[in-house]
Amino acid sequence: MRNILLTIEYDGTNYFGWQRQPNKKTIQGVIEEAIKNITGEKVNLVGSGRTDAGVHALAQKANFKTASKIPVEKFPFALNSVLPNDISIKDAIEVSLEFSARYSAKQKTYKYLIYNHRTRPAILRNYAYYFPYDLDIVSMQRSCEYFIGEYDFSSFCSSGSETSSKVRKIFDCYLTFENECIAIYITANGFLYNMARIIAGTILDVGAGRIKPTDIPLIIESKDRTRAGKTLPPWGLYLVDVIY
Repeated sequence: MRNILLTIEYDGTNYFGWQRQPNKKTIQGVIEEAIKNITGEKVNLVGSGRTDAGVHALAQKANFKTASKIPVEKFPFALNSVLPNDISIKDAIEVSLEFSARYSAKQKTYKYLIYNHRTRPAILRNYAYYFPYDLDIVSMQRSCEYFIGEYDFSSFCSSGSETSSKVRKIFDCYLTFENECIAIYITANGFLYNMARIIAGTILDVGAGRIKPTDIPLIIESKDRTRAGKTLPPWGLYLVDVIY
């Protein structure tokens, strides 16, 4: 038996998220079917995290066990030949049988794109959040710094989270610009349910003048979801990288 780790890029627009669901098209379900097509095996594909419907990934990581003799370097080509064009296997390596893409992960990086122009986008409509009003970029950049550290992020977690502890460590949080958008990058040892989208919504509220950067520590300390910004839509969010 072998354990294969895949690096996966996908456009989440037409999927009901990562996790396999009955009678719904999901990233996990489509890739598992592709693996079955080329190996003849029914596998359990373990992803590093469960991205929501509409969320994209540049480098999702996922592993599966197989008895197949296909050379590991051939897996990307074989799988891509049967996968739809909005999912691409970028790389495949063999890892130890004990390795788990989910439980072995040390850090994850997400980014959120905000399209801050007067007129709405056409090409980027499914890939960035459209916000046509003036933003204080300097204050947004300052607010990012207050998220760095280890805290209870209950204020930045939607109801329905499956984890008992809300403590997470953010290693980096910063704002930059790319592809005509404001890009908010967040690297942490793990993310609560909708945490990245709520942090992005809170930083956006700072830019809009609804929250001050110095309010961020008080919002974190309060552990009160109602004090943080709204949960921004899924289509602006990307899983950028996973570190092991």
